Amino acid sequence: MSWPNLNDLLVKSGDGAAIGLVGAPLGAGSVTPGNCDEAPAALRKVLRRIGLYDIDTGRELSARVADMGDAAIGGMEIEEATSPIRELARKSAGRHALTLLVGGNNAVTRPGVQALGEDLGKVGLITLDAHFDMRDLSDGLGNGNPVRALIEDGMPGANIAQIGLAPFANSQEMHRDALAAGNRVITQAQVDDHGIAAAIEAALAHVGHCEAIMVDCDIDVIDRAQLPGAPGARPGGMQARDFFFAVRKLAGDPRVRMIDLTEWDPPLDLTDLSSLVAGRWMAEAIAGFETR
Repeated sequence: MSWPNLNDLLVKSGDGAAIGLVGAPLGAGSVTPGNCDEAPAALRKVLRRIGLYDIDTGRELSARVADMGDAAIGGMEIEEATSPIRELARKSAGRHALTLLVGGNNAVTRPGVQALGEDLGKVGLITLDAHFDMRDLSDGLGNGNPVRALIEDGMPGANIAQIGLAPFANSQEMHRDALAAGNRVITQAQVDDHGIAAAIEAALAHVGHCEAIMVDCDIDVIDRAQLPGAPGARPGGMQARDFFFAVRKLAGDPRVRMIDLTEWDPPLDLTDLSSLVAGRWMAEAIAGFETR
């Protein structure tokens, strides 16, 4: 018996495909060195294990996904890699209603946002992340400061909503600066208290004036017991089921033009748990897109 799976949705040509898939295998500039650059290949490998049929909705995924390959950034530092990532992501965004940008570390988020428009006053950013990503820029770009870099680029805090911030994983200065910039900050404790649906609703309301929205799925937002393959993941993080709900809900909003997956370090998990979570991320994004 055949097993319809996500790999069946991949096409090489972008003709007629509503979704684009872009790999950004960036490893340079990570606070914790690792192998996040292996994630795009690992995601493609696991797709055959993720089925198309959603038993909860009674629907089978059908949206075609144009695999545009990986940005040619092998061995590059972040500053040098930013342009090729941005240009491939921009090419995809110009062809497809939704682009899935697979990092690599979290530094790929900035060129992803830039790919949606030169006027950052019109672009929104929603992060699912345990961290503010507001580290200082004095030592250059890194995976710990894409949000601060975007603010320095001219993105107003009124366009930034951050969900899942973890205790004992951020500094007081970062928190203060995020609030001062006007970012909407929703901690993991608030998600636990009020529910993930309320968090997503609040985030979308905050960036509701934006013409295009980027969603940054830093996979370390998930509880480390459910996602061991992320160096920044902590115990007590977001439940995987809440993460999946968030991705599907956000992908259903037509203003969301790009969703990234970052900070997955495949060799860090000796089991297949993390890869299956990453594959489910893609299925949820497609399922959400098909509700538009």
